[in-house]
Parts: sequence; C-alpha cells; structure tokens
Amino acid sequence: MSSLAVPAPALAPRRAWPTDLPVLVVAVVWGASYLAAKGITTTHTVVAVLVLRFALVLPVLVVAGQRRLRTLTAAQWRGAAVLGLILSGIFLLETYGVVHTSATNAGLIISLTMIFTPLAEAAVSRRRPSGSFVAAAALSVAGVVLLTQGGGFTTPSLGDLLMLLAALARTVHVLAMARLTAVRSADSLSLTTIQLGTAVAVFTVLAAIPGTGASPWAVAVGFGPREWAGLLFLSVFCTLFAFFVQMWAVRRTSPSRVSLLLGTEPLWAAAAGIAIGGEHLGAAGLVGGALVLAGTSWGRRAADRTDC
Repeated sequence: MSSLAVPAPALAPRRAWPTDLPVLVVAVVWGASYLAAKGITTTHTVVAVLVLRFALVLPVLVVAGQRRLRTLTAAQWRGAAVLGLILSGIFLLETYGVVHTSATNAGLIISLTMIFTPLAEAAVSRRRPSGSFVAAAALSVAGVVLLTQGGGFTTPSLGDLLMLLAALARTVHVLAMARLTAVRSADSLSLTTIQLGTAVAVFTVLAAIPGTGASPWAVAVGFGPREWAGLLFLSVFCTLFAFFVQMWAVRRTSPSRVSLLLGTEPLWAAAAGIAIGGEHLGAAGLVGGALVLAGTSWGRRAADRTDC
C-alpha cells in the first residue's frame, strides 16, 4: 500500500469511528470466515468451494474496474498473474488447513504472518531485526506450540501444519507484492481482480483433474440453504465487502490504523470458534492463544518502531 498521511489527532477521538467501524467489521467477518469455511467444506469439496466462492464475486470486480484493467501494461498483467498463482496456493492451504483443524487454531496460527513478514523482510534486506521483535517472535512461536497441544504434547495436526504453511505463503505474497516492480504502479482494484481471476483459473483446472474431489457444479447442486448462506458469506462479506472497505478506509485514514484493526482478526476467529462452533481450548491452548496474540501485537509495534 502507498503511504498515506495519518489523520490529525484532533479528528481521531470524535470522527475516526465512522471509518474504523467498517474496518473492524471486516476483521470480525474474516475471523468468522474460518468457521464458515469449515462448516461448508470437506476434504473432497475444497477446490469446488473455492471455485464457487471467487467465481461469484469476480464478475462484480471486472465490471467495477474494467476501464482501469484496459490501461494495464503486459508486464503488469504478468506480475499480477504471478501474485494470483501465489494467492491460489494460500487459499488452498488455508481451506484444506481449516478442514483438518479447529477454526480457533486456524485463525490464531495464520496471524503469525505478522511475525513472519518482518523477519523475511529483514532477511532479504540483510538487516538484523531488533531484540524486542525477536523476543516477540519467540513468544508467538511458543504460543503456537502450546495452542496445538490440546490433549497434551503431541504432534501438531495436519491442519495446524497447513495453516503454518499458509502463513508462510502469505509472507511470500506480501514480499512479492513489494518487490515486483511491474505491479507497484497498478491500482489495487485491477491488481486484486487479476489475482482472483488467476486463482479461479487455477481452481477450475484443478477441479477438472480426476481425483481432486467433487465438481463445482455437483457441489452447488448439493448445497442446501445453510451451505449457500455460508458460501455467500464467504463471497460477499469476506471477499467483496472486505476488499472495498479496505480500499475506502486507507484513503480516509492511515494504513497503520487499518492494519491495527485488521490485526484483531484472530480474536474474532477464536470467539467464533468457541462461542458458535462449540470448540474448546484446554489450559495450555488458552495460554498459547494468549501468547500468540500478545506476541503478534508486540511484534507489530516493534516492527513499526524500528522498520524491522
């Protein structure tokens, strides 16, 4: 994102909430998305659900940004397509991951992206991260270890490992967006549209391969009202609404403020998993979840202070 000026302090206490509230709603729906995806997806329907989820919103994005799409250069299209390939990997890892773990674990583990990204940036730029950031990263990792040990110290589940890989893939995606010179001047709507279009193409090809699960058509026909409600929630609120709110918010406030509010996502994931999904965390899990939240929050502040 481009750097924007922070709103004047005098405006923040009284007028920030009209902008903050929609962003906070995005964090809430993103947190609930893990439970929603878990409720309508099985191992055999992951690819089909992904096709349906993004194919529903892609036409809206194309229509909204068709003029700007025509102005993109070939290099920008190629760069956005590369990002789309990475994005498709992220969604595959996340969706398969949430099928095999709890929504609470999924939301908390994926928040490690906030730790992995500054560490990766420091490694690429050959700058040593601050001691406080390293401590925050260690705290987060310790939290994940405890979080995944609900029944004692055992091997983390397949879903936990997939969510960890998804967090790493998100880090790669962020770094690629920052370092692909071709996409730096592309507007965010066009960039998102091409990425989602590429991801839909990848999912459609995978769905056509025998053995990858049910077809999107078969899944759509088999969905009842509950499943369609979950799919529309993921498509309309977690994708379309979330994207447009972010674009709107960063033009009215600072990217740091938006990031801070979106950083509450794991809190809402845990709340949805426990309150709605009936998930339970043992004592170790509760401590682990608290450590992940504390570590990622501390790490974000440390990275902002030192430009880690």
